[in-house]
Amino acid sequence: MLHPMKRTAMSVAVASACTFAAMSVHAQTDAQAAAQTAQPADTIPEVTVTATRFSTSLLKTPVAVTALSQDQLTRKGATNIRDLANEIPNVTIDSGLDNGVQITIRGITSTNFTETGDPAVGFHVDGLYSPRPQGAQALMFDIDQLEVLRGPQGTLFGRNSTGGSINVITAKPDFTGNYGKVETDFGNYNKKQVNWVQNVVVNDKLALRGSFMRVRRDGYADQHQDLSEANVPSKGWIPNGVPDVDMRYNRQVRPSDYYTNQNEWAARLQALLRVNKDLTLHAAYEHFQDSGAGYAFFRDCAAGVGTRYACTHDDFYINVNVPGQTDMKIRTVRAGADWNVNDRTAVSYNFAIADQRRSQISDDDMGLQNAPSWADIAPFPNTKDGNWGTWPLRDTWHRTADSRYLSTVHELQLKQKLGSLKYVSGLFWMHERNRIDYEMTEAIQHPFGDPGSVVYAQPNRQIDSKALFGQADWSFAPKWTATLGARYSRDSKEDKGGKVYGANWIGNPAYYRGLYDRGIPGTPSFEIHDGTDLTQQMGWAGGGPIAYAGYANATNNDHKETWGKTTWRAGLQYQITPRQMMYASVSTGYKAGGFADKVDSCNYHLCAATGKPGVATFLPYGPETVTNYELGWKGRFLDNRLSLSATAFYMRYKDMQLTGNYFINQIIPDDGKPCPADRPKCDVYEAWRTINVGDTRIPGLELEWDYKPWHGARLGGGFGFIDTKVHGFYNYSDDYQCGDVRAEFGVQPCPAIYNGPDKSLLGRRLYNIDGNHLPNTPKYQVYLNFSQEFDLPGGYRVTPYVKVNWRDKAYFDLRNSDWAGIGRYQAAYALADASARLDSPDGNWYAEAYVRNVTDKRAKTSSDSLWGGFMKATYVEPRMFGIRAGFNY
Repeated sequence: MLHPMKRTAMSVAVASACTFAAMSVHAQTDAQAAAQTAQPADTIPEVTVTATRFSTSLLKTPVAVTALSQDQLTRKGATNIRDLANEIPNVTIDSGLDNGVQITIRGITSTNFTETGDPAVGFHVDGLYSPRPQGAQALMFDIDQLEVLRGPQGTLFGRNSTGGSINVITAKPDFTGNYGKVETDFGNYNKKQVNWVQNVVVNDKLALRGSFMRVRRDGYADQHQDLSEANVPSKGWIPNGVPDVDMRYNRQVRPSDYYTNQNEWAARLQALLRVNKDLTLHAAYEHFQDSGAGYAFFRDCAAGVGTRYACTHDDFYINVNVPGQTDMKIRTVRAGADWNVNDRTAVSYNFAIADQRRSQISDDDMGLQNAPSWADIAPFPNTKDGNWGTWPLRDTWHRTADSRYLSTVHELQLKQKLGSLKYVSGLFWMHERNRIDYEMTEAIQHPFGDPGSVVYAQPNRQIDSKALFGQADWSFAPKWTATLGARYSRDSKEDKGGKVYGANWIGNPAYYRGLYDRGIPGTPSFEIHDGTDLTQQMGWAGGGPIAYAGYANATNNDHKETWGKTTWRAGLQYQITPRQMMYASVSTGYKAGGFADKVDSCNYHLCAATGKPGVATFLPYGPETVTNYELGWKGRFLDNRLSLSATAFYMRYKDMQLTGNYFINQIIPDDGKPCPADRPKCDVYEAWRTINVGDTRIPGLELEWDYKPWHGARLGGGFGFIDTKVHGFYNYSDDYQCGDVRAEFGVQPCPAIYNGPDKSLLGRRLYNIDGNHLPNTPKYQVYLNFSQEFDLPGGYRVTPYVKVNWRDKAYFDLRNSDWAGIGRYQAAYALADASARLDSPDGNWYAEAYVRNVTDKRAKTSSDSLWGGFMKATYVEPRMFGIRAGFNY
């Protein structure tokens, strides 16, 4: 708890430094939390939320919502949204590509983190939409409350909230006095973290608040420098003492710069101006910097035990020739005004401008995709036609050379209370203008070992979204309230001047730009480049578009599409007693469609269906929609010592957007020959794209409780049940690990390749997945936490705390492949955390020792094949422990 005090010299200094910035403020933040009545220490405190755009009691709000305070987040060790994985019923959170965050609520998620994609869970800060998934990791410091709304929020929160919505409510300046707080955290892997907060009352009209967070931690990856050479003399791959992997970015790095590290800081400055008793203005400036190396995947060593694919290193081993580097800045201005027109009417306007800039480079193979010694290695490709077989090495990396995502968000709201009726209505407008230069390179590519490289240069990608919304609550009888709301959204996406240079599916000597001569294949002078032969004058770094002048003409990506949709909510609420409430509701959600970069439908081969070249396509996909039927019950019992909520739901999820490597067409291979056993998909063109999938049914149940059974004790927890079933994906192609690998592990063979009359299905291995579960959605989840305060002599207090989270089996693919050795799933597991906190008699300082993942459990958050039976995985963080302390002044 922060304690007001007389203005100190430090407070005066901070006020003087900040006042100039406050002078230009022309708006204010919504005062979200009402003052709470003092309550006995052994009762559950009242919690207010903003899930209905009004400030209401959590237990009287007819929405499935979980609220977490800053103290709860600190105890959980949360410095970003990813740290809340496994903490909320039917919610999972994981790292995504390009520093994105993948949030799954009730089975609904998005795996497209690029400028072409949208999240399925809306992320809001102080009620304002934040469009980019990277922004979700930036704000978990100095907050009043985090609210997680489950189920579609298509009426009040609107855009991209088919799964739900997360609202971060920052701590605001207040007029209670000048005070501050400092917290530090020191842990294993050389973790160092500091948080600082300062509140300053300039006068009775103006208050300021500054906050800062800095965290650094070594990576837990067992990272080594990759200096690999191809070494199979019997097949002509003869080493010469020089690494074959790309050496342009290869260097030794310290553990502080290993993949999986943390190197972040964030700062926020806020001002609150009371113009008069009816008008308040607010403004905030926020800066977030991420200089980490990025996340990594590892070998799934448990899957390989007892097979020829067994690991020879520890679980977190990687061998890297492209160390991770990130430079991501997110600078945001938020401002607004709240005007109480009269005691029944209020108007608010808020806007946000966010400028996200990022450059990043990542190793895509982590040194884990080289062929094993027992593989059937193809001969050195010194022949006229080269070869497309299995090569000893694979060396791939990707780089965001430069990107900028500039967004503006505006929202105007009118709220009124007219007797038994209250309503909120509003206008919403969001506009993004994004640009990115994104390079993917495979340094040793078929058929002759030349680099394969592609660059997506998108100078002007725009997204525009406008909406009109309203929702009314009518207390039409004692204890009864009816709700009705609707929202109309209009979304458009446009690519202006976008181009695609090069090609990474095939090597091309044009990449060298005349700076290296490999000779003519089939002659004695031919040789594949060494890693040191590649220079910074090659590829995008060598001059942008000019560096790809030797390739075929760039693909032009100009394209635009528009969508519109009305979403709505209807509900009925019954106040059983002053402390118990039940509700029923039907709500809908919508996420706009999209399109990819223009490609050739048969990847510049002949199409198997026609025998002719392919046609240009943007691989468009349509909107997805959700309808949610929900019953809820919330109450307080045992003299306010127990709060309990229960929610049952049934969702219809239509045209689900799935992003990944999906089938596009069957092609005729360049050599015209049938696919060999080690390349069973050589005649299939698949690419990273988004598709729409039929009709998914999602029934479920959620329970949450908070209980104080005796003095000083607190027992919290939750339970989640969800039974997702996919329907209508009639053209699903089961082509994972076809051929020898499935046979080796005794797995059912892949279906035969379709060759019937429907040309759209040619090349697919059709498999019925009707009734299968959605990925990353465990059927059951249980969360338990317990703490007990002990009073010590002298007024000190010590509080041990323990938390256990259990998750049922989860699949990572729609095939639900839970096979031994090559399955893509995580078996049921439990994670445990523990801590012990000491508080001073006056409450001005505390110290806490903590351990997260006590048993050092290796639990997967994703899984796939690296090469044949060699499996890869991402994991929850290993055991983390340390000491944190805080001081209030």
